[in-house]
Amino acid sequence: MQKITNLTLDEERALYALENAEVDGCKFDGPADGESALKECRDVTVKNSYFNLRYPFWHNTNAVIKNCELTEKCRAALWYCDKISLENCKMNGIKALRECTDISLEGISAESPEYLWRCKGINIKNTSIKSEYPFFECSDISIERLELTGKYSFQYVENAVIENSVLNTKDAFWHSKNVTVRDSEVHGEYLGWYSENLHLIRCKITGTQPLCYCKGLVLEDCETEGCDLSFERSEVNATVKGEIESIKNPAPNSVITAGKIGEIILEKDFCDPDKITVHTEE
Repeated sequence: MQKITNLTLDEERALYALENAEVDGCKFDGPADGESALKECRDVTVKNSYFNLRYPFWHNTNAVIKNCELTEKCRAALWYCDKISLENCKMNGIKALRECTDISLEGISAESPEYLWRCKGINIKNTSIKSEYPFFECSDISIERLELTGKYSFQYVENAVIENSVLNTKDAFWHSKNVTVRDSEVHGEYLGWYSENLHLIRCKITGTQPLCYCKGLVLEDCETEGCDLSFERSEVNATVKGEIESIKNPAPNSVITAGKIGEIILEKDFCDPDKITVHTEE
């Protein structure tokens, strides 16, 4: 295995098409301002290195990136890659991951608008992400212990399982399909609109107008706070501990069970009250 250590590299395509190599303690920065340092590489490990230039990892296969910093200037860091593992890295450039497959992220601290777009086969553990628009059109996702601060999160995602996480986000899971969120907190407005087969288990849900226009929506042993005008036009089967602030016009054959419901709005022009079942402890 070739070893490249303790170099400062700033030229265009500095390590282009590198194969079967280890890069350790290198700095990708300098006045030449070159792009695409490790483009078209295969079977490489990059560790303890600093990236301050654009597009470093494009079209890579079988890459391990460990204990590295990718700065705000390191935009579009990983695109069109396959079988990528990132461990204990800082990622602060915009559009950090796009159209990649078979991705593992562990111990990552990321602050990146448009983080993880159109990626498939994602495994995330013990990670913190700040992103305005993360996980757009991603699929086949497994997440455990994620702290997310975002806005338009998980839109159009398919086949995802999220566990033991805290999601601070609005407009999350819009148009998503086959998503399960378990033992997590989901804070934000307009959760899950237009989703299909969204399943929330033992979750705390906060924010206005959640879970409207959903198909196949299931809540099991969840808690809600500040959730008004919930479930409008949704096909829902829900068990909620404590109070739901209000529900409005759920779809026929919906069943909603809660300790208390502050207001039940069933308008005959928009729903059929005889086909909706609501249970409370009151």
